[in-house]
Amino acid sequence: MSKGRFSLVFAVALGTFAAIPAVHGQQAAPSSSQAAPNSQNSDTQNQDPLRRQLSDKERFKQQKELKQELHGTYKKWVDEDVHWIITDQELKAFKSLSNDEERDSFIEAFWQRRNPNPDSPENEFREEHYRRIAYANEHFAAGKPGWKTDRGHMYIAFGKPDDIESHPSGGMYDRPIAEGGGQTSTFPFEIWHYRYLEGVGDNIDIEFVDTCMCGDYHMTIDRSEKDALQHVPGAGATLYEQMGMSKQADRFRGGLENLGDGPNAAINQSKQFDRLEQFAKLQAPPPVKFKDLESFLSNHKLLTGPIFPFDVRTDYVKVTDDTVLVPITLQIKNRDITFNTKDGVSKGEVNILGRVSTITDHVVQTFEETVQVEEPAELLPQTLDHSQLYWKALPLRPGRYRVDVAIKDVNNVDHVGIWAQGITVPKYDDDRLSASSLILADKMYRVPSKEIGTGSFIISNTFIRPRVTANAATPVSFHRDQKLNFWMQVYNLGIDEKSKQNSAKITYQIIDTASNKTLLDTSEDSKSLSANSDQVTVEKSLPLASLQPGKYLVKIQVNDSVSKQEIAQSAPFTVE
Repeated sequence: MSKGRFSLVFAVALGTFAAIPAVHGQQAAPSSSQAAPNSQNSDTQNQDPLRRQLSDKERFKQQKELKQELHGTYKKWVDEDVHWIITDQELKAFKSLSNDEERDSFIEAFWQRRNPNPDSPENEFREEHYRRIAYANEHFAAGKPGWKTDRGHMYIAFGKPDDIESHPSGGMYDRPIAEGGGQTSTFPFEIWHYRYLEGVGDNIDIEFVDTCMCGDYHMTIDRSEKDALQHVPGAGATLYEQMGMSKQADRFRGGLENLGDGPNAAINQSKQFDRLEQFAKLQAPPPVKFKDLESFLSNHKLLTGPIFPFDVRTDYVKVTDDTVLVPITLQIKNRDITFNTKDGVSKGEVNILGRVSTITDHVVQTFEETVQVEEPAELLPQTLDHSQLYWKALPLRPGRYRVDVAIKDVNNVDHVGIWAQGITVPKYDDDRLSASSLILADKMYRVPSKEIGTGSFIISNTFIRPRVTANAATPVSFHRDQKLNFWMQVYNLGIDEKSKQNSAKITYQIIDTASNKTLLDTSEDSKSLSANSDQVTVEKSLPLASLQPGKYLVKIQVNDSVSKQEIAQSAPFTVE
């Protein structure tokens, strides 16, 4: 890595659905023969009425008839079944269809575009969607069907939250300092927490309040709305109000929230627009930042300027039963970046746009970053062989995807690079011994508890910066004065019913691939890593000074004596 300053400017955006196929029965402009005065009457009589230009009166009549025609299952499908997931473009296209046959074809294509596995006879997306509707109707109904409620909307759109803080009866409530502190009484409320929502962000809290005490929880961006005593004089005082540093009337001076003055008042004020932005993102997809790079991904444009080379690595780490963390690491060499020098400082800047889509072109993740590199001008020639690494971890469900990445040299607008590859995100079944990717890294260390889960190259409680090569078949390279760091997680170890502990032998080998000779062969018991867990993390560092230059293989084998299963992972590397 460069010794210069390396900063990342982060912004996440959500990709939109794939373009809608052309719809049969669309109106067409009149042909030139229709415009000829001598043949106008005969052409009008012979032409297809669906293809001639409609007058305003005829168009109004058609729209009126459409409302009458959209009944039964089609009306229910568009007004209820897909109300929260259909796009404006799709809705407009559906309403322009002229008969039930076209509507049936549209509905079939609608679900197929969202099918994560088109080769399967079952559509997992559709099944999950209708399961969510049924769940919402069963659990969130409040004088109206559950799917119509705000909780139903969020559940259908984003699924089950990772955590729910529920206060079904309201009552006494100790405000957190972020809300002003002190004690009050509340209406029933819930806070749904999502660790990540596509297109919205990380650590999203959605608050619902039942101010009518009727079971109809509505979504709010005002955290004070749950306070049942905020309009009762002298009741439910905040911390500053108890100390005489503010008055209850000071809470109602305008703004999104009536939290009043307190230790976090300035922070709350500055984050009002963030709360509005989050609320909007929960309702609609955000725009794409790098429109020029998007065109390369969407339209597969040909490159006209010099190719901007870069390398990409993908890894897989289990998060939950149905979520896998997919770290994507980009490596860009300094010598391929255009630097501008001013006041003795050489600066380079690279825009990065990535997109993850299903094989039916349904975009499920996007990411946008700007990588900036600064070097003292006199040291730039010595750092041209250094590389910059960019890391983005994406939570994805198991299945097949296509990953597209485009980069642009900001100081040379014609210098663009693109990369595309299909990936299969593994499914970690509960009854099958399995493992994450085996990552070989040039740098690895434990991070403080406050940094767990945050920042680049951090997985769980470990900072691990992987070595990247042009492709998976090319071994990563190390120097003899470096350490070989390797990291891997093992999942679904068997737990003995009597001892309540795991029991697996983990073997580590370093093999000289030229002679096929094993240079290192050692093992340890899984109990030494985490005795009572079905998951363990392997983290090892090996000095390379004793190895001669050449090609090697690191191999990790796990033999589980409880489940009677074995797995092995290996990765090649070279020593220079």
